[in-house]
Amino acid sequence: MLALVSTDDRSPEDLAWEAFQTRDRRLRDLYLVGVKTTGIYCRPGCPARMPNRGNVKFFATAEDARADGFRACKRCKPDEPGSVYKDAIARVCAAIEAAEEAPKLEEMARIAGLSPFHFHRVFKAETGVTPAAYAAAVKDRRAKAALNGGASVTEAVFDAGYGASSRFYAKSKDRFGMAPVKWKNRGAGEHIRVAVADCSLGKVLVATTDKGVCAVELGDDRETMLGWFRERFDRAEVEVDDAGLQGAVAAVIEMIEHPSERPAADLPLDVRGTAFQQKVWDALRRIPRGEVWTYGQLAEHLGYPKAARAVGAACGQNRVAVIIPCHRVVGSKGSLTGFAYGVERKAKLLKAEGAR
Repeated sequence: MLALVSTDDRSPEDLAWEAFQTRDRRLRDLYLVGVKTTGIYCRPGCPARMPNRGNVKFFATAEDARADGFRACKRCKPDEPGSVYKDAIARVCAAIEAAEEAPKLEEMARIAGLSPFHFHRVFKAETGVTPAAYAAAVKDRRAKAALNGGASVTEAVFDAGYGASSRFYAKSKDRFGMAPVKWKNRGAGEHIRVAVADCSLGKVLVATTDKGVCAVELGDDRETMLGWFRERFDRAEVEVDDAGLQGAVAAVIEMIEHPSERPAADLPLDVRGTAFQQKVWDALRRIPRGEVWTYGQLAEHLGYPKAARAVGAACGQNRVAVIIPCHRVVGSKGSLTGFAYGVERKAKLLKAEGAR
């Protein structure tokens, strides 16, 4: 069913046709148009030649169009979210990168030529993050570059565009994973042992400090995973210790392979975050195996019913996959979103746990 509602007697198909004739890209996520004479389906706003009304069919989803025998248009690429807006979003990203202070949402929307509400949706579909998160990441990258270049923490704070040092420090552990001074030294003074082993999800990396497990990551290639870990902490004493971490790795793999047969691994953790993040991560460990909660349910459980997005962000900052089971949280309609290592791995973890 098309998500278009008329205030008069016009049908959703009539509304869709009128909008399609205007090539209104703001409606690109509401419906698709199949052209019978060519056998292709397009998004609203496609620059292809306008077909006759009698030669079109409307579909709510790409799956519906393909099931009816249509194939995707190669010009508007309807199977690629945000593809029509690549140039507009690129202009906004360039403006954010060049600005000393991040532009307001209304200004970014003006640059893109869209309404603020629609721009926000398109930007996230195109980049995977919100405009505010993208701007924050730019600030963080500037700060990290300044610290790595030898600047003092105070210099880096203001050079990156933070108006006050308190705003920078408020979430520094969230962004850096350690104190800013230690990031400046890229982990200097830290002794981290790391091991990589095979599992049914590909490869699993387990890293520990003297306090406990500080990272559990999933991937496909041992050397790539070790290389990325070393790059983040190239002044830390990173020791590959497959033999010494055999017990910890085995416990993590057991949680992956046979979750119903083993309680949560009783491994000491070294997880660093804000007080709010710690509350979220602790709550994640309390979700019973075999169950899934939505971000909204988790937020309500914590006593913050309106903080589903903040809870989701805290889940995304979890560095200890599987042990802190952020994979047990799903979207409001059960969609498998928000897992750093891919929805396929998330689905396999949930299936192994017997989750519906």
